[in-house]
Amino acid sequence: MHDPDPSGSGSSDIVVHDRARTAALLDFAELVDAVALAAAELESGTILSPERQVLPLGAGAVMLSMPAAAADIAIHKLVNVHPANVGRGLATIHGAVTVCDAATGRIACVLDGPEVTGRRTAAVTLLAIRRLLPHPPGRIRLIGTGTQARYHVEALAALYPQAQLFVRGRSIEAARRFCELNQALHGRLQPCDAATADADVVVTLTTSTMPVYDEAPRAGRLVVGVGAFKPEMAELGAATLDGSDLYADDPAGARHEAGDLLRANVDWSRVASLGALLRGPVDLARPAVFKSVGTAAWDLAAARTALRALARG
Repeated sequence: MHDPDPSGSGSSDIVVHDRARTAALLDFAELVDAVALAAAELESGTILSPERQVLPLGAGAVMLSMPAAAADIAIHKLVNVHPANVGRGLATIHGAVTVCDAATGRIACVLDGPEVTGRRTAAVTLLAIRRLLPHPPGRIRLIGTGTQARYHVEALAALYPQAQLFVRGRSIEAARRFCELNQALHGRLQPCDAATADADVVVTLTTSTMPVYDEAPRAGRLVVGVGAFKPEMAELGAATLDGSDLYADDPAGARHEAGDLLRANVDWSRVASLGALLRGPVDLARPAVFKSVGTAAWDLAAARTALRALARG
């Protein structure tokens, strides 16, 4: 179904795609569909995606190793996270996704790791919106002004260009600056403060250790937690979680990484997977929270999307 060697040459040369080329290969609409397929395969066990390995590199830095394998391809994402790079004027995250043919082991290509991560994470949010809202969203609140917020703006522009996006940051000045810098990505960006309401979707995109969203659940509103990926982080509060139907892209990973859910002591039997969500049925009249922690299966979905684009030339 997927040809890891679009040229058919059988060449052993390894082609490395930089960040711009990787972005060009990952159309958001195609990526959402690829993640949906991967979610079903992960649920059935036809994609294997073990828990990521974390190796300390000193001074708070870590190396993250994340493999995944399916019948057609296998991938290995290796990412280095160096928080101290902010003071050096360097990017915090560096990494690569190696893509290979599952049958032969031949390396098909290498993709830019941060670009794959940013785009597939936003695609998971888009998939949750598609499944948990009965209609396209009209008003979306983004909490956070970092890199992942930018990817979400770009993704939402691709699928929901008519939606109004309200951006909340650490301050109204930070939100205004983010909107000015990203106006070219989505023409309907507007800064907001904590009091802004009436959103169909709320997406939290911070690394906060204290909840940045804890409003009472509301029917017809979807809350997506993206930023908190460590046990000590928590973007969503218990008031929101306790009264909502709960979903996670990878419940197994969420048990170790979703600080929001861990701090709220959620009943894990209430947390359904993305695969289960896509199978349905879903009561769309209920308020819902979708927690995204990530898995290498979504990187594999991105690799498939890139290979299809390469095959088309």
